[in-house]
Amino acid sequence: MIDLSKMDKWSIGKCIDHSVLPKQSTEEDIRSGCREAVAYNCASFNTASPYWTPVVVEELAQSDVLPGTGIGFPFGVAPGRIKALETEAAIAAGCRAVDMVINVGTVKAGRFDEVKRELRDFKEAAQGALTKPIMEVCYLTDEEIKVVCELIAEVGCTHAKTSSGQFEGPTMDQFLVMRRTLEGTPVKLKVAGVKFPRPQNAYAFLLAGADLIGTRSGVEIINALDTMRQIGLVPERRP
Repeated sequence: MIDLSKMDKWSIGKCIDHSVLPKQSTEEDIRSGCREAVAYNCASFNTASPYWTPVVVEELAQSDVLPGTGIGFPFGVAPGRIKALETEAAIAAGCRAVDMVINVGTVKAGRFDEVKRELRDFKEAAQGALTKPIMEVCYLTDEEIKVVCELIAEVGCTHAKTSSGQFEGPTMDQFLVMRRTLEGTPVKLKVAGVKFPRPQNAYAFLLAGADLIGTRSGVEIINALDTMRQIGLVPERRP
């Protein structure tokens, strides 16, 4: 679990996967978002589509910010093999982190063998890059969240992600189902779709055990660290 008492604004950047809105699709939007991610020491910069990966790779080339992208946004309805091919193309273009939306319909139908196959194909296609399957928990029951988390751990993906950020984000209770299910495994937890007010809620999820926050409001969240300390939500910094 992240110890926020040891973090300043620079180090807290590594808890943020920065992104831009899907409708912000011009090249300058993408480049500007990448520059923000570098300036604030973010973990990665993500687009909703691999189309912009060459631009992202170019902008991030002299930094340790990982180029990332989304696969299968927003409902993951493409066949698993198509999403695997999309993942392979993203990796070939230079992505080092990929966030794939699991097919919500197969989860709701209880077709967990298909979910597992999709996850396995995704992990193989990622070729060692960070793999962050997205559950879109706002549409799932607690039991469905639990089962999908177990499959993510079984397949060996690096992260379990709550949401794409396109719809209703997770509740704290839903996140805690994920945390309890994955306790004792190497799988890390990523939260996206953080509700307003975003800084307060983002830090609440970090305090609850999230490793990453996926957001288009990365700059706002990082800049709010001092205020969060002033109001007592985040502990005072210790050496």
